Amino acid sequence: MKRGMVIDLEKCIGCRSCVVACKQHNAQPPGNWWNRVFTPGSSRHLTPPEKGREYFLPVHCQHCENAPCEKVCPVGATYRHDDGTILVDYERCIGCRYCMAACPYGVRQFNWEDSKKAMKKYGYQDGYTYGYPDDYRLKGRLVYMQSRPKGIVEKCNFCVHYLEKGLDPACVRACPGKARHVGDLDDPESNVSKMIRDKNGFNLMAEKGTRPTVFYLPPKRKEN
Repeated sequence: MKRGMVIDLEKCIGCRSCVVACKQHNAQPPGNWWNRVFTPGSSRHLTPPEKGREYFLPVHCQHCENAPCEKVCPVGATYRHDDGTILVDYERCIGCRYCMAACPYGVRQFNWEDSKKAMKKYGYQDGYTYGYPDDYRLKGRLVYMQSRPKGIVEKCNFCVHYLEKGLDPACVRACPGKARHVGDLDDPESNVSKMIRDKNGFNLMAEKGTRPTVFYLPPKRKEN
C-alpha cells in the first residue's frame, strides 16, 4: 500500500478548518502550524491561476517518495513508514534542521522552546490541554507526543495515530467542503487514484523530482 492524499482545489473554500483541526488534534506548540492555506499570490508554491480565477492552496508535508528531508537527516530521525508516510522519530531528532533546509515546500517546524512553557508564554489558560493524549509509538519509534520537547523538528504525519485505528486524518474529517481525501495510490480502483486520473491531478513543484504523494485537483476553468 502507498498512502496518499488528494485535495480538490475547486472545493476548498479557504475556511482553514483543516488548519485548526490539525493543530488541535496534534497538540502543535504555539507558533507552529503543520497545515497552512495560502491565498492567490501569497506563496511561491502557487502557480498563477487562469486570469480572473482565484483559489486557495492548502499546503502541508507532501510525503514525497524521493524525500530530500529523509536523505539529509544524519541520524535517521526522518524516515519512511511501510505505507510511504514520512515520519519523524522524536527520540532521534537532534534539531540540526538539515531537513528544514532540504525541504522545498517549507513545511517543517522547529520547536524553539518547551511546549508547556510556550503555552504559558502565549497566555493559554491554566490546565488547558489538547491533542491526542498519549505518546504514540509505531514499531517502537516515537512519532507523536502531546508535549514536545524543545529543540526538535516536527511536521504533518498524516495523523498516523488515527490512521492506524482506521480513522482519517483530522484535516480530512474537519473539511466542510469534503475537499480532502486519503487512500491507496497503489490501487488503481481506489477513490484517490480515480480522482487523480479522471481530474488531471498534479503535484506541487513537480520539477523538483520529489514525487509527492499529495495530489491536487485543479479548479474548473472560468466560463466566459
